[in-house]
Amino acid sequence: MAKSPIVKLKELALTPQVAGAGFEAHLASIAAPLGARRLGARYVEVPAGRKAWPLHCHHANDELFVILSGAGRLRFGAETFAVAEGDVVVCPAGGPETAHQLIADDAGPLRYLAVSTMNEPDVMEYPDSGKVTVFAGAAPGGNKAARRFEGTFRCDSRVGYWEGET
Repeated sequence: MAKSPIVKLKELALTPQVAGAGFEAHLASIAAPLGARRLGARYVEVPAGRKAWPLHCHHANDELFVILSGAGRLRFGAETFAVAEGDVVVCPAGGPETAHQLIADDAGPLRYLAVSTMNEPDVMEYPDSGKVTVFAGAAPGGNKAARRFEGTFRCDSRVGYWEGET
C-alpha cells in the first residue's frame, strides 16, 4: 500500500525553536517527508507575543502563509498589517521591500502553514540587523545535510572583489 499523501495537522510532532526572549515557534515539516523537493511547507505555531523568525527577505524564493487560527501582525517592507484566521499572505522574492515577519498577538498562539518555493542558492537579507545569509546545496528549510555552503555575515563587513587575491 502506498504512503498516504494526507497530512493530519493534529498528529504532527512539533519541534521547538527558541532564540532569545522574542523568538519561539513549534514547527513540523509537511512537504519534504512526503517527497516534495521543489515545494517547501511547514506547520508553524507561534506563542503569544512571539515571532518565529527575524524580519527577512529571500532573493530566490517566494513564500505564502495561510493563517489557520489566531491573530497577529505581518511586517512587510516598511508597513505592518493585521492578519487573522482565514487570511493568506503572499511574500514574493525580492529585496527589503518584500521583507516579512509574522508576530503573534498577545492572545496567541498564531498557527499557520508556511509554503515556499525551494530554489537554491538563496540569499536572505535581515533589514533589522544588517545581516545576509547565503544557502547553497539546499534551500532555506531544506535538507541541511545537503548544504554545500551556508554563511551568515554582517553587510558592513564587505570587502572589495579583488581584495586578498594574488
